[in-house]
Amino acid sequence: MFAEDKVLIGCNENTDVFLLPKLANRHGLIAGATGTGKTVTLKVMAESFSDLGVPVFLADMKGDISGLAKAGSDTDFITNNRQKYGLDDKGFNFKQYPVEFWDLFGQKGLPVRVTLSEMGPVLLAKILNLSEAQSGVLNIIFRVADEHSLPIIDLKDMKAMINYVVENKDQFEGEYGAIADKSANTILRNLIALEDQGGNDFFGEPALEIGDFMQLDDNGKGIINILDAQKLSLSPEIYSTFLLWMLSTLFETLPEVGDMDKPKFVFFFDEAHLLFDDMTPEFGKRIEQIVRLIRSKGVGLYFISQSPADIPDDILAQLGNRVQHALHAYTPKDQKAVKVAAETFRPNPDFDTAEVISNLGIGQALVSTLDEKGVPGVVEQVDIVPPQSHIGAIEDELRAQLIDISTLKGKYGEAIDRESAYEKLLTKIDENPNIESEVAPEVLEEVKAQAPPEPVEEEPEQAPQPGAADVIGGILGTVLGGQTKTSGKRAKKSSSQKMVEKAASQAANTAARELTKGLMRGIFGQMK
Repeated sequence: MFAEDKVLIGCNENTDVFLLPKLANRHGLIAGATGTGKTVTLKVMAESFSDLGVPVFLADMKGDISGLAKAGSDTDFITNNRQKYGLDDKGFNFKQYPVEFWDLFGQKGLPVRVTLSEMGPVLLAKILNLSEAQSGVLNIIFRVADEHSLPIIDLKDMKAMINYVVENKDQFEGEYGAIADKSANTILRNLIALEDQGGNDFFGEPALEIGDFMQLDDNGKGIINILDAQKLSLSPEIYSTFLLWMLSTLFETLPEVGDMDKPKFVFFFDEAHLLFDDMTPEFGKRIEQIVRLIRSKGVGLYFISQSPADIPDDILAQLGNRVQHALHAYTPKDQKAVKVAAETFRPNPDFDTAEVISNLGIGQALVSTLDEKGVPGVVEQVDIVPPQSHIGAIEDELRAQLIDISTLKGKYGEAIDRESAYEKLLTKIDENPNIESEVAPEVLEEVKAQAPPEPVEEEPEQAPQPGAADVIGGILGTVLGGQTKTSGKRAKKSSSQKMVEKAASQAANTAARELTKGLMRGIFGQMK
């Protein structure tokens, strides 16, 4: 709730606890056990930033944050809090907020796409759970792509690049180092697993422009960008890496702005433990650097997790604004987590912080924010103010309407598939005069037997039919990455496409054959 030009978080009988806008970019933490009120706190803060004119990004893990798009209504609990703390006199009123729905899978929001070139080898290696040696090979693949102007847009581009680099490793190893076939095979297998998790939807174009998350509506309110993460939460590596990519992109692209009266953008990172689980020292150092320096870009980061113990100490120390909901202390591990949480606050002489944490009710929290001098305030036990938007999920029909009228739908609604590494490498194959000698003879004979004759010059009006080289290229394309994308729908297969798939299937069934050196050996994972 935005009141008195400040963000009102909670109240008790003696005081109101505010977050100062000019210190909101000093980051924060919302913690607490499941069902204790973290989502309500997140919504209240997102509403306040929107009213302040600050765009917001957050992930909706359960679907209930979508209620921001609909005006709220009274309940006994809300009515009691409004009366008890005089919230109506402070400006409380039920209203909807301007939202933009996003979805990495394009089902419950505008599609979010990122190119693999933008993602880069380090983050892709994290998604694929690669070892150091495998990551080294992936780095080489990206370097070759960059230096040979072969854009890696989507997964079929990456597959094509892996096979190209391995089949030509004699050309590259002298400059870049050893390229192990085993590592390349592992990367290919992990790419297949990534496809099963929806990677073909996520990697592609038009790629997200991060500035489109930083918009205001016609009334000057910050747009609240809601990423639907219900399905995405089942792919934690993609979820955490995408958010890390967002942080990194914000950090690298936004200019330095110094101290401002309010943030330019606020980023809520729900289920923050997913980012830090099994984190390598390299990633830990990178994240700590981003958290420490991104506030000078005008960005506030707020991590949401069950316990402060989920956050590394170097990062936790930089989170100046904290909201702690209840934690249960049933086991020694739970008791340790409570102790850690209590030690993150400046003590209040009126109560024992650790004891209060274990006994907070739903919707209650311990809150400490930075004062005018940037010093953490004494922790206060408060009732979190109620949200002014709807509590719970909105109807599917309303969500669909809001997505349909989005000004960004024309930009991101349909996928495009421009020429990139996959197509350029197929061109190399078609232009190779020795292509026939590089393909197993029996496979080539099968292809030739099924290929229609080349068109004759006397009939220029006749549409060209695929020749042998075209069919070979089709086989490679089919096995490497599937058919070219259409605008979200599967195109009806032509007779030549069916022929290509049949030939590819026959070629796959001859995996025991001794294939000659060429791209097809890499395709079938028989690189030697």
